[in-house]
Amino acid sequence: MKNILKINLFIIVLFISSNSFSQENEKEIDKVLSPYFLVKSDDPNTDQLPLKKTSAHVNIVGVIADVTINQVYKNEGKNTLEAIYTFPASSNSAVYAMEMTIGDRKIIAKIEEKQKARKDYEAAKQEGKRASLLEQQRPNVFQMNVANIMPGDDIMVSLKYTEFIVPTKGIYQLTYPTVVGPRYSNKTEGATVNNNFVNTPYQRQGEESFYDFDIDVNLSTGLPIQDISCNTHKIDIKFSTTSNAIIKLVESENKGGNRDFVLQYQLSGDNITSGLMLYEHEDENFFLMMIQPPKQILKTDIPPREYIFINDVSGSMKGYPMDISKKIMRNLVSNLRPEDRFNVLVFAGTSGWMSDESIPANAGNIERAVSFIDNQEGGGGTEILNALRKALSFPRSFEEMSRSFVIVTDGYVNVEKEVFDLIRYNNDKANTFVFGIGSSVNRYILEGMAHVGMGEPFIVLDKSETNAKAERFREYISNPVLTQIKLNFSNFEVYDVEPITIPDVFGERPIIIYGKYKGKAEGIAKLKGFTGRKKWSTKIEISNFKPDAKNAALRYLWARKSIQLLDDYGSLYGSNSEEKVTELGLKYNLLTNYTSFIAIEELPIGNGEFKTVKQALPLPLNVSNSAVGFEFELEEDIDIATISFYDQIEIITHLPKDQKDKLQNYIEEMLMSKLDDCFINDRNIESIVVTIGAEGIVENIKLNGTIVKNELKTCVEEIIRKWSFKNFTLNTEVTFEIRF
Repeated sequence: MKNILKINLFIIVLFISSNSFSQENEKEIDKVLSPYFLVKSDDPNTDQLPLKKTSAHVNIVGVIADVTINQVYKNEGKNTLEAIYTFPASSNSAVYAMEMTIGDRKIIAKIEEKQKARKDYEAAKQEGKRASLLEQQRPNVFQMNVANIMPGDDIMVSLKYTEFIVPTKGIYQLTYPTVVGPRYSNKTEGATVNNNFVNTPYQRQGEESFYDFDIDVNLSTGLPIQDISCNTHKIDIKFSTTSNAIIKLVESENKGGNRDFVLQYQLSGDNITSGLMLYEHEDENFFLMMIQPPKQILKTDIPPREYIFINDVSGSMKGYPMDISKKIMRNLVSNLRPEDRFNVLVFAGTSGWMSDESIPANAGNIERAVSFIDNQEGGGGTEILNALRKALSFPRSFEEMSRSFVIVTDGYVNVEKEVFDLIRYNNDKANTFVFGIGSSVNRYILEGMAHVGMGEPFIVLDKSETNAKAERFREYISNPVLTQIKLNFSNFEVYDVEPITIPDVFGERPIIIYGKYKGKAEGIAKLKGFTGRKKWSTKIEISNFKPDAKNAALRYLWARKSIQLLDDYGSLYGSNSEEKVTELGLKYNLLTNYTSFIAIEELPIGNGEFKTVKQALPLPLNVSNSAVGFEFELEEDIDIATISFYDQIEIITHLPKDQKDKLQNYIEEMLMSKLDDCFINDRNIESIVVTIGAEGIVENIKLNGTIVKNELKTCVEEIIRKWSFKNFTLNTEVTFEIRF
């Protein structure tokens, strides 16, 4: 019979109402996935904490970081163990290798289709063979399983990944995530493998990590290093040359695995620079080219600018979204120079221009634009494709002008696949920036358009965010330094190149071009464009850059970017990208959502009997115990109907009982499945008051508490505003309160 374990008083167990439970009370309750506190057992036979050390060696060459993670497991008990360890990594990383070391024996892991790898691992575990399995649970969350760790065994599992380090405002930043924070799920154990990592034990706040942590960085930049800093850990820096440095943790930081390691550095350089990296593989060759802006940008570096605001004026944009869009336009346009221009194109069912030609950015024209937007009547479908086609056909005021489209929408537009293609194939004619506004934006659309436009989306969910986001947006798009870029190769055969067309280099956005080539690394790459009011060009002699085995990461990064592109198109248009992603993962030896790494020792050493232990993780720095709230013996089963991070839901508005019950059940379901991530690092909140309009749309959200941080407020509002109550036929304004 399963034991119900003790629960700390500072978190509530919300029991299912008798109405909803009446048909289920004779059934066994599934184990709900949730984090819990580790309580160390007095049993000396089982080592509950087999992970003894995790370390990382980072080698940075140019803009590529290659990371080797070593996890050391030792069984100091008498029982054979299976160890499960959940850990994070960058969401942009390409994990390309794994090996298991037992004494002087090394077993190289192979990549397999995910289900097959899991099946092989389970079989090896039952056969008494040492085995390790690495699976992706999320793009930035991985799980390591190590089976049949015998008493006295020392096993080291190593994995390797690589990622780009792209500067922002001239600052390069390496972020090495160290610990996965507590998360909740309304899914039950076994319902989905990709949620099982949630059921992880944690130490208490302030406790020293049970395992050691270390990291060292070998930095080789090719240009003089101006500055190196780390605000998260104490480091020791040694320079071998002006462009080479070795960074190590000081000894006192060996328990610093409860917070991300963040290293920042700056390079010297005052001009637009470009560089090339090459790598030759057995059947394919890869290249990467990067165009970087100068560190200091002068006004004379900036070409004439033209901003075309493509505004969604459909019904969903009425009210504060439209007010914010006008504020963004004022903020950007009022800082333009006399030679700069702007125009406005509105779209709903149809589209139309404010002016037949772009106009100077003076006070009178700004007011004219505001009045033009005010006088629009939204209606019909929101067709953005025709609007973009019109904008691309608009004549330029100056040959050297940098043109940028600023798409302002809530994302609920008819975005066909052709929209993505139109942006991808015309980045050299216009930069595309996406500014999402609204209480419930469509992030898939906004992020997808931003990705194919080689940028990042800016999203405002609430009026309080407007000023900061609008200013950040202005900074991001206001300094083009190289525009209308054309790249041509002579006697150098390239293919599978991304981006297909090249957008402008901005002060805050360098451009990376990557692809494959055939034949020898020779010929010429010619770049040309406009900087300031002048034509600019440079030639790169390919033969001056030699293919280097140190650039092997290019192969994995090319595949990783291809997978990201497949994900963007697949999530939006329903195309089944699983087969293509699996194919790329298997071909390029990459961990993906559909492929895993598996290493198995050939000879069995156990009898198939073992104890499974989940490695306890330190709570992330500044995360309180209330983020977990449960205290369980590690080896016991948990029997809980529903685990809740809130106290009570009250429907304040008077409604018929059946309607109130349905509404409350819906809110409970949405809370348990959607809001848990908001409360990982912050639970300082007393209640959330939500008002729903008569049409079933969330109209107002208020968070109450002594100190409610903006990060928590933004996260909660972003999720709750996506909830739809249209199916409840409310016919009146309804208010409910979630108490904590």
